[in-house]
Amino acid sequence: MENTDHASFIVEQFAEAGYQIDPDALTLLTEQDTSPSLISQILDSLDESTLVVGPAQIDPAFNTRTTPQPGTEYPRVPRDPDYEDEWTGELDVISDITDQSTCVGEYREFVDFFRNRFSRLGDMLRNRGVGFRPIESLNRRKIGLVEGREEVSVIGMVSDLRTSKNGHRMIEIEDTTGSLRTMVLKNKHDIFEQGQKVMLDEVIGVSGNLSDDGNLLFINSIMWPDMPLRTSSELGEHNVSGKAVMISDVHIGSDTFLEDQWLGFIDWLNHGGSVSGNGSVDVKDIRYLVVAGDLVDGIGIYPNQEEELAIIDVYEQYKVAADYFNQIPRHIKVIISPGNHDAVRQAEPQPTFPEKIRKMFRQDVVFVGNPAVISMDGVRTLVYHGRSIDDIVANLPGMKYEDPTRPMIEMLKRRHLSPMYGSRVSIAPEREDHLVIDKPPHILHCGHVHTVGCTTYRGVTVINSGTWQSQTEFQRRMNLKPDPAKATIVDLATLNTNIISFQ
Repeated sequence: MENTDHASFIVEQFAEAGYQIDPDALTLLTEQDTSPSLISQILDSLDESTLVVGPAQIDPAFNTRTTPQPGTEYPRVPRDPDYEDEWTGELDVISDITDQSTCVGEYREFVDFFRNRFSRLGDMLRNRGVGFRPIESLNRRKIGLVEGREEVSVIGMVSDLRTSKNGHRMIEIEDTTGSLRTMVLKNKHDIFEQGQKVMLDEVIGVSGNLSDDGNLLFINSIMWPDMPLRTSSELGEHNVSGKAVMISDVHIGSDTFLEDQWLGFIDWLNHGGSVSGNGSVDVKDIRYLVVAGDLVDGIGIYPNQEEELAIIDVYEQYKVAADYFNQIPRHIKVIISPGNHDAVRQAEPQPTFPEKIRKMFRQDVVFVGNPAVISMDGVRTLVYHGRSIDDIVANLPGMKYEDPTRPMIEMLKRRHLSPMYGSRVSIAPEREDHLVIDKPPHILHCGHVHTVGCTTYRGVTVINSGTWQSQTEFQRRMNLKPDPAKATIVDLATLNTNIISFQ
């Protein structure tokens, strides 16, 4: 058998069984002059959740390990070993894009980025135990190999959303094997409501029945990767004590920065005293202060911003910020992440602040990127500025800036901090999608929208910590009312929250 014919035969055998074969695996099989019996042996050994058959799945059949070909590229980028440690001390930075960014904007990087997103979120869906199939395998319906109107389940990335002329929800999805048109009928009210919440570029699982010609799937259920359910015994770190303070959007340098209230907050951290909140807080118990971006107001962020600045030089803004933060008691570990107003690249994930800015602050301040996963005494905390809340509010029904925890819950359901690509959030095409939420955090902390909210979703404490800036002219035009000068206190042992006000 000629090599090209042999390769075609192998591809056909795997396709008929409902699988796609990786090019490296195909090369290995053709070089070994694989027999039909060996292919059958490999197919019998595959798990039902397998989508693409790679070298790892065919190795056992040869009783050997494959050696990667020179120049072979993989979607995941090896991380610094330090980032693999879950907790090596009181404070540990688990993941952060700083010093790991590799993208230059080439076409291949976009391909790797979306493949990485699809692979990781798809694996989360497959862990549900549903027998998902590759889209390509549904073509067998056209040639009579899928019986009747049996229910089938597939995983796909959403490539198009629209409403038909009859009012049905049309959702087009794709995987690495092909694309599929799906429809949610408007008379299926519960599923139709779910269909209205599907976003472009997110990864979902759908189950339904194929049309007679096999070109359309009528959806019966929609699945998101979502957070696992956790019991109360799994929440918090009961062997630790102490509290963390969550704040964001300080906007130092703006003429609407609430300096008096901010100074009252700094004074409280140093001396304690009475504050408005749920019960008293002993400042001696505070061990961490986490800032979720927009430390300063920046310059050139929006048109005519200089007309609303009290400090027009961005480095002067950071110098003033450093003076403030250097007054915080040293027993409180300060962690600062950037936002869209800060002097870092606008594309997410954002690396931390440049050395010129970091050296203005005292040496024990910890600077991280956006997003970042940190461990505070074992409490896994995902810090993300929250710019994607704009996209979620704009595209999902029922979302409001007044309740910032609802869009944050949508992030957790999708296991992704910014599901839509190319909308209001600029996302750098790293070979690994750093906005995927791999391991469920104990805390998700965001800011950006200048409103305050706390809730719990499936064992995750969800916090949006507001702002230290009064209403801006832009917010006034948009009728957005901030909820400023508040800080959220988290008990690290119980994950209970307490919002205190400095108004």
